[in-house]
Amino acid sequence: MSPFLAIDTSDGTSVALLAGGDVLGEVNFDDRMGHAENIGNALAEVFAKAGVAPSRISAVVVGRGPAPFTGLRVGIAAAIAFSEGVAKPIFGVVSHDAIALAAIRGGAKPSVEQPLLVTADARRSEVYWSLYSGADAHGVPVRIDGPQVAKPAALEELLIGREVLRTESSVTAVDLAILAERQLLAGLLQTDLTALYLRAPDAVAPKPHVRLGKVAGE
Repeated sequence: MSPFLAIDTSDGTSVALLAGGDVLGEVNFDDRMGHAENIGNALAEVFAKAGVAPSRISAVVVGRGPAPFTGLRVGIAAAIAFSEGVAKPIFGVVSHDAIALAAIRGGAKPSVEQPLLVTADARRSEVYWSLYSGADAHGVPVRIDGPQVAKPAALEELLIGREVLRTESSVTAVDLAILAERQLLAGLLQTDLTALYLRAPDAVAPKPHVRLGKVAGE
């Protein structure tokens, strides 16, 4: 199987090359504010580590979040530019799904009665969250709620009376690529690259100019 290039900037900057589940190269920057500065170096380093030419990859996979706007758009923009540069297809994966996969591979056994809760810092004193009931026959996590954004107190109130497993692990490009391979085999891999900000944009259109008073000469 030709390598997948996976990119995720929903937390730090994570880039990996995988083929058939084998990690050929991986680079992670924990810096949550330097995505634009780190993405180019991460891409160069991962291909150097793997000893793979960019033209050899079969596809690009990018994390769609949820995540804050600035960091997430860096990874998606870089993935689109890379896929166009090497003329390879690009696919989008929900980053929380990759975190859930890592937890399940690590031994977590969620169920409908005791789902897995994935949370991530959304800033503004909020968290992103999703719930998973387990994995399907292909090992793809089954998301039963989310992703959504909420205040921690509101989330805890929502979960009152429910027993949940919890994980706060950060997403990695390795888990993203493993998930993409499983989704491909299951026929679930999607080309949707919509960024999951889950909030209305801070920027708003300016109000129409209202003229007050008279203009000289009128």
